[in-house]
Amino acid sequence: MISVLTLVKNREAHLGNLVEGLRRSSTAPTELVIIDMSDQPVERPAADFPITLVRLDTDALPLARARNLAAAHAGTDRLLFLDVDCIPGADLVSAMTNSLGGGDALICAEVLYLSAHDAKNGCWSEHSLRASGMPHPVRSFPAAGRARETNYGLFWSLAFGVSRGAFDRAGGFDENFSGYGAEDTDFAFRAQKAGLDLFFLGGASAYHQHHGVVDPPLQHFADIIRNARRFYAKWNVWPMKGWLDAFADMGLVTWASGDLVVKRTPTRADIGKARQPRDRRF
Repeated sequence: MISVLTLVKNREAHLGNLVEGLRRSSTAPTELVIIDMSDQPVERPAADFPITLVRLDTDALPLARARNLAAAHAGTDRLLFLDVDCIPGADLVSAMTNSLGGGDALICAEVLYLSAHDAKNGCWSEHSLRASGMPHPVRSFPAAGRARETNYGLFWSLAFGVSRGAFDRAGGFDENFSGYGAEDTDFAFRAQKAGLDLFFLGGASAYHQHHGVVDPPLQHFADIIRNARRFYAKWNVWPMKGWLDAFADMGLVTWASGDLVVKRTPTRADIGKARQPRDRRF
C-alpha cells in the first residue's frame, strides 16, 4: 500500500499526464492525494483508484506547507511524493513500495527530462518517453535497485519515497521556509540529522514534463533570498550556491561567509534575458 502525493498550481495538463501514468502503472497506487494551489480550482481527475483533492487557497507557493498537508491527508504509511511535472513510469509505484519496505530512509527515484514536444496533448507511451528522456547531469542512478548517496544536498523532491515514520522522524518540511527554494534541501538535512539514510533508486523512472525555464529563477528572487538566509541561519552553510553566484554575477547581490546583501531586485528585462530556449530541458 502506498499513497502518491502531488501539488499543482496552474499545471492541470501536466497533472492529467501524471494521473494517466498512474492509471497505466503495473501496480496502482492505493490513493492519490492532490493539493491544489491553482488560481482556479482544478477538476477532480477520473481514475480507478481513490483521489483526494484538497484545496489550498494561496497567492504564493508554500511548498513546505503543501507537502505537509498532503502527508497529513495520506491514508497509508508509505508515501511517494511526485512533482506534478512528473509522469510516473509503469514500475515506479511498485518499485518504490517494495523499496520502502527495507527500513526507514529517503529514496529518490530517477527522473528523465523530456523535451517540449514529448507528452504533448497526452500523446505518449512509456517507450517514447524513455527514448527521449535525458538523465540529470549531476545525479547518477544505478541501473537497478538502491544505491546509497552520502551527499544529502543531492536530494530532490521531484520524485521521492519515505515512510510515514521516517517523515515524522525528520519533522516533515519546515514551514518557516515560505515560497520557492531550499525547503527540500532543508528537509534532507533534517532527515540526515534524524539518522535516515539516503538512497537513489534505479530501474524505475519518472519523466519530467517540459515547462518554461528561467535560469537563474529570477521570478522567485525574493523567496530564494529569504529562504537562503533562513537556511544559513539553521545550518551555517549556504544552499542554492549556483543561483546565488548567478545573482551576484548580475549585480543583484553580494554574498560571502554569513552575509547576503541585496543590491537591487531583478527587472522584467532581467527576467526576459534569463528565459531559456524551448529546447532547454533542465
